[in-house]
Amino acid sequence: MMAATEKRIPLLDLNLQHLPLREELLRAMARVVDSQHFIMGEEVKRLEKEIAAYTGVAHGISCASGSDALYLALLAAGVGPGDEVLTTPFSFFATAGSVSRTGATPVFVDIQPDTFNIDPEQLAEAVKKHPRVKAIIPVHLFGACADMDPIMKIAAEAGAVVIEDGAQSIGAGYKGRQAQSIGQMGCISFFPSKNLGGFGDGGMVLTNDEEVAKKLGSLRLHGTTKKYYHPYLGTNSRLDTLQAAVLLVKLPHLDRWSDARANNANKYRERLRGAGLPIVLPVETDYQTRHVYNQFVIRCERRDELKAYLQQHGVGTEVYYPLSLHLQPCYADLGYSKGSMPMSEKASEEVLALPVHADLPEGDIAYICDLLSSFYTT
Repeated sequence: MMAATEKRIPLLDLNLQHLPLREELLRAMARVVDSQHFIMGEEVKRLEKEIAAYTGVAHGISCASGSDALYLALLAAGVGPGDEVLTTPFSFFATAGSVSRTGATPVFVDIQPDTFNIDPEQLAEAVKKHPRVKAIIPVHLFGACADMDPIMKIAAEAGAVVIEDGAQSIGAGYKGRQAQSIGQMGCISFFPSKNLGGFGDGGMVLTNDEEVAKKLGSLRLHGTTKKYYHPYLGTNSRLDTLQAAVLLVKLPHLDRWSDARANNANKYRERLRGAGLPIVLPVETDYQTRHVYNQFVIRCERRDELKAYLQQHGVGTEVYYPLSLHLQPCYADLGYSKGSMPMSEKASEEVLALPVHADLPEGDIAYICDLLSSFYTT
């Protein structure tokens, strides 16, 4: 095997993204400081309009995080105690955690092994067994859309609301349509590691329904429609104006960054396809008309050994996700056990995210691919 090196390739290097924008970012933040409108300022309103236009929906309602976006969407859909929400066990915890925050029960449906997204066939079977289903949350994982047409059909027949968890997928396409524009609501995250990331937490709910948009706007402000009058039980989840200012600077660059991520993914494919390594590369299905690669996730043998080997040689990686949600200790009372979701559990044992960010040099991709080959062939 190759000797260890001083070379360092982090999974994500935001300095490379921010350096060319530094002066513009500082000016944008200075304008907010001078305005003294630190919460729900003009930049927030602008961002809501621009993100809504970008995703092809009528309304954008910003909030404090992607997790809160999911929670607010569920509240707006009337989800609460006694209800069930169908979703995937292979996702970040917020997907199911937001359901639990409402008092409803998450019901897990296994994934497709090639896309890592919820399996519509198993979803159809799950709906038959769960008559209390109030909502379905498909996750567009790693920057690629779930198969929305059958999901929407299943939801319509069950009378369930569809809330797209697009925390990782702003800009992704499904049959030419934007992610977050297909269900009744779509949610995005502005966490710093996302394709469009702020300098802290932030999120947004997207919808074409004006009444739902009004309700969401109230729910994020303690359920008020007029100061000190509260028709709903809401929460405090507002986007800071400083975050909106940062995101407005970054938004014009988003498509270029996402295209660069996809280009880097293709460079990995060119080097690894046909190499005979025990690695499964991420796929792009026909319905995924744009994959924005928030993460480039391979399946591999001896995953933990490979991860340690890459770290030894300076390459940052991450496991998304090492323990499926249905096996998390906090959900033990739901009655799932090992083997309940075999595709999700198998993925948790095999997945590894490699660096793919927009500013990743081609030489670094070559170096990583050489390491993969060295690990498996020597």
